[in-house]
Formats: sequence, C-alpha cells, structure tokens
Amino acid sequence: MDFISDHWQVAKPAKTSPRGMVAAQHHLAAKAGADILAAGGNAVDAGVATALAIGGVEPWNSGIGGCGCMLVYVAAERRTHVVDFLTLAPKRLDPGRYPLTNRAAADNALFVWPTVAEERNRLGPEAIGVPGSIAGLALALERFGTMPWRDVIQPAIRIADAGLPVDWYTLLQIVAGGAELGNYPTSRETYLHGGLPPVANFAHAIPRLPLGRLADTLRRLADAGPADFYTGDIARSIVSDIQAAGGVLSLDDLASYRAAIVEPLAVEYRGATVHLIPGFTGGPTFARALRTLAMTLNPRQGLGAAAYQAYAEALSEAYQFRFEHLGHDGDPQLLGTTTHLSVVDEAGNMVTLTNTLLERFGSRVMLPGTGIMMNNGIMWFDPRPGRANSMAPGKRPLSNMCPVIATREGAGWFALGASGGRRIVPATFQLASFLIDFGLDLDAAYGTPRIDASGGDSVFCDRRLPPDVIEALKARMPVTLTENTVHPKMFANPQTVLRVDGRNSAAVTIHSPTAAVAVAGEA
Repeated sequence: MDFISDHWQVAKPAKTSPRGMVAAQHHLAAKAGADILAAGGNAVDAGVATALAIGGVEPWNSGIGGCGCMLVYVAAERRTHVVDFLTLAPKRLDPGRYPLTNRAAADNALFVWPTVAEERNRLGPEAIGVPGSIAGLALALERFGTMPWRDVIQPAIRIADAGLPVDWYTLLQIVAGGAELGNYPTSRETYLHGGLPPVANFAHAIPRLPLGRLADTLRRLADAGPADFYTGDIARSIVSDIQAAGGVLSLDDLASYRAAIVEPLAVEYRGATVHLIPGFTGGPTFARALRTLAMTLNPRQGLGAAAYQAYAEALSEAYQFRFEHLGHDGDPQLLGTTTHLSVVDEAGNMVTLTNTLLERFGSRVMLPGTGIMMNNGIMWFDPRPGRANSMAPGKRPLSNMCPVIATREGAGWFALGASGGRRIVPATFQLASFLIDFGLDLDAAYGTPRIDASGGDSVFCDRRLPPDVIEALKARMPVTLTENTVHPKMFANPQTVLRVDGRNSAAVTIHSPTAAVAVAGEA
C-alpha cells in the first residue's frame, strides 16, 4: 500500500467494571448479551444470546446458517472447555463436481488455489457445508448455561423483527456482495430491490431492511427447541430449499450432526496456561508459534525490534508447517467475514466464541422458507485432490478460527479472539503476548501496532510501527507496509475481556464502526 487512506486518529477506550461485560462486533448484539447478564444469566447465557442476535445485524458475517467454536471458562470448576460446532462436508458431496479450471484465483479470492468450474465450491447451493451453529450454541447452553433456550433467543427475535439497520457500513457490505447476491432469488429480493442496494437515507431514522422469514424461523426455534433445526420442520425446509436449488445437503446430514464438548489444547507459557481449540482450526498453529516464542522472545528487552522479529519468525515458521501438513497454502488475500465475541460475568466465568459464514454472505444463498443465509464452508477445502485438506464426503475442512482463554494459577485471566480469516492467529498471538509478556493493559495492547505474518511472500507491517522496528524486519524478510483501516480490513478484528482481582475489563476493535462493549445493567 503506497498511500495513506485514513487521515485521523481514532480511539475506542476499554471499559472496566465489576459487572459482567460483552465485547462484540455490533453494539446491538452486545447490548442483547449484556441484558441477559443483567437478568441474572451467566457468561454462557449471554454469549449464546449475543451469537444468536448478531446474525440479525451483521448477516454478512455470521448467523444460524454458519458454524464455529467456543471456549468456556467455568470459574467454579477452575476449568476451560471447548464447544466444537465446526462444519462438515455433506455425505453426498462428490469431489468430481468441483473440477479445476485453468484459471488462477481471482484477485478478490479468499484462497489462492485454482478456481473450480462455476465456482461451485464458493457460490451457490453446492458450496454449503453442514451448519453447526444452532447445535453448538444449544449444547453450550445446556451444559454450562443457567437460562432456558426460549429466553436467550428472545433478543435475536426482537432484532430480526426490527430488520437490518441500513447504515453506511451495512450499505458497504451489501454493495461489496451485491453482484453475487443478485444471482440467487431470495438474496436478490432481500438485499437488491430493483437490482440495486438499498438507499441509506440518514435524514431521519436509519431505515430497516426485512430479512425474509428469519424472525419466523427464530420464533419456531424458540417454541420447538433447537432440535427442530436438525430433525424438525426447519430441517425439512432447509433441505427442501437447498436440494431444489441443486445442492446435496440432506436430512441425514442434519440429523446426524453433533456438536461436541472436548478438551482444549493447553500450552504453558510464562506463568499462564493458554487454552486453544484443537484440531482443524488455528489453535495448533498458535500453539506452535507460542512454543517457539518461549525460546526466542526476551521480554526484558522490551517491545521493540527484537520482539517483532521474534513474532515474525515464530508465526512464519508455524504457518509454513501448517501449509505443508494441514493445507491452506498460498499468499493471503482478502479476509473472511466472521463474527467474534467475548464475555465475562461477575463470577469470573468467561466465553470466547467465533461464528462464521466463511465468506461475505457465505454461499450468497438465502433460503426462501426460513430466511437463513447459508455458509460456503466447502470453500475451506483445497479443491486439488490428494492433499491434507482436500474435499471428501463427511470430512471436516481446515479453518482459521482461534479463540483463546488464558488462566493464571487456575483463575480466568483473559478471553480473546478475532475475525479476519488467516490474519486471526497473528492478531490473537500478538495480543496474548502484549498481555502476558509485557503486562500491557487493554488500551495499550489495542493501541499497539501489529504485524501480519500469516504466510505469503512478505510480512505486512502497520506503518505506525517505529522505523527501527520496520528496518529490523526488512533486514530479515520482505516487508509490505500497510494500514489498519476501517475498509479494507488489512488486519484481524479482535474482541477481548480480561479479569484482574475481581474486576472486569473489555475492549473491541478500534477500527470498527459497529463493535462495542456493553456492561450489564448500563443503558
């Protein structure tokens, strides 16, 4: 990047309170979770409510047609758990339906492997993986929550009934996805009236855009319970719509899907235990980089050139290992569009939860019977055969999600995570180091420039880094200077909660017009 696109300095100060707090990518969803805390719910109740609600205010990022994972710290147990609700390929998926073309990936491609005929792995009904979000949120609530499902889904119903607020940022997202949304009837009817995006008229109240039958679907889930999504009327509607459009997702795919509670991947690091999601996520890559950092970073030298060199080298090596053994090779390009939220309650319970449709508006397919925008999880697979991450029926693809919980002497310390595709791990990795190695508070940690070393030919550096840091990195590896801007997003978008001596703090992405911290009991 050879120009400066932002000519101002922005701040979004962290909040501190003895009360529970929700850090989320949209203020209305954060408020929904904080209201659940104020009504007596715990961090899991609030996290589930926030995740359900946010699909109605940033439907390009996530929703109940997506998938994800979360970490839960239970203060009474002094223990961290993983709730895994990642996607699977449909059992009837045929890799032969995704032949490679002779074209390289487009400039706006999320991954850089060769393109597939008609982009079937990216767009339309054949791009849809089994949605896990409802199963995972319901399982977390059943195991660790205190409130009934019917109660925690009510804020999402109210938000969906009100419609999507069409502010300038919403309009930007619709315009960015407009050409492809227009190829699918219900998506086109919802977002492109007359073939054009909605007009954001700010003379009076922000206009609202109805989201099809989404509110009705949420009401059905409230009345019939989450199982209806997988074995009931909602399941039958989902499958009918997808198969009518040419997809292969089946009732058996939904009925056999199970979210799971598993043990976290835990790494001991400088007096803290860092808990991560194991398996086909960003967790193992984070863990590998952290083990390297333990040997190469000397915090007593300060957060200077040597520290950033250690970050770049640890991340680069971890990503090289990831590409060789797990998949996702090639240069990083655009970010995925994902939601991340973090919650802490008065008792010290913590949640850090990532949910995604993968790409902006996922498959671009909004189902007419339910109003659900469906994921394009098949794009996570490498379409080339014979590789670690190649597609196969019923297989789980490799994803980048990387929620993190750190504890000290068994007590919850901080919970963080981010949206942003391949750039998630570098962001969470550096923030964790800022907090653990250098003792920064949240304001200082969020205000400190980062690098992105998530593979590719060069390390991306925030141009606000001191010149000596940039020159030291240039001496070791190719460097590209860039900026942390509202759009395009050149760095990941983290949301963090932290607890010290019984007092909670929270911070959200500074360069986000919608992200906010909401405190229980505050207007």
